[in-house]
Amino acid sequence: MIDSRIKFRHLQTFVEIARQKSVMRAAAILHVSQPAVTKTIRELEEVLGVSLFERDGRGIKLSRYGEIFLKHAGATMTALRQAVDSVSQDAAKSGIPVRIGALPTVSVSIMPQVMLSFLKEDTGSTVKIVTGENAVLLEQLRVGDLDLVVGRLAAPEKMIGFSFEHLYSERVRFVVRAGHPLLKENAAVFERLHEFPVLTPTRNSVIGPVVDQFLLAHGVTPLPTQIETVSDAFGRAFLRISDAIWIISEGVVAADIADGTLATLPLETADTSGPVGLTMRADTQPSLPLSLLMQTIRETARYQTSIRASSD
Repeated sequence: MIDSRIKFRHLQTFVEIARQKSVMRAAAILHVSQPAVTKTIRELEEVLGVSLFERDGRGIKLSRYGEIFLKHAGATMTALRQAVDSVSQDAAKSGIPVRIGALPTVSVSIMPQVMLSFLKEDTGSTVKIVTGENAVLLEQLRVGDLDLVVGRLAAPEKMIGFSFEHLYSERVRFVVRAGHPLLKENAAVFERLHEFPVLTPTRNSVIGPVVDQFLLAHGVTPLPTQIETVSDAFGRAFLRISDAIWIISEGVVAADIADGTLATLPLETADTSGPVGLTMRADTQPSLPLSLLMQTIRETARYQTSIRASSD
């Protein structure tokens, strides 16, 4: 009879350490801390009553008992993986779920058209789309809660373990309601920012530092009335009832500008342009439905980029 104290995490951790010959590398691959890995192995060794690893110079290696246990533990993991794959293949009739994280700019500018095209493929897959700050989405991607993040390229230190595919570049715009006072006058916008409420991205958002640097470069001192937000719904609603200025990625407000609800202030913001693309974990391969959705995103991005280029 199998001891009920032996759990899946024990086998998974043991097999990964045996494969990597390193607690540190195993912890990185399993996305847990080194102390957690060590504790799990000690629990397993206590259940078995033997040591599974021994020192090998600066590293570790399997003990004689570890070699024996690996044969059976490895076979168990393989059998479990095959069982999961078999169920997945049978469940493929209803489609493999696809989980996407999209920054606000992408969720309104690209994803609606992407979903229209993807649904026509009739894959049967359910699609989950969540939006939020870049740091939050990347963390969900790292732990496996998301399969893909569509948005701006994060800072280098935030991209460790991820791969990025560039789709297009996007700049920040200063947006106001139609009929705003700064649209009627030949005003020096930077000098008059202090006269109005200003909506800015949060400091944790991917464009937050970009906006801060842009304002600093143009001599803008701290704003007396500043609201930090990544909510496009709030931005639209607040501009409708006020003379606020909204500093936001152009993709979020492209449709509002096209229909005349909002307008951009005459500022050159090319310096704020940044790459937008697909971010995935570097150690995973996309499922067939996810690959199809990614291709749809690429095609939609190319089309919309060409439309914007022809209208400029």
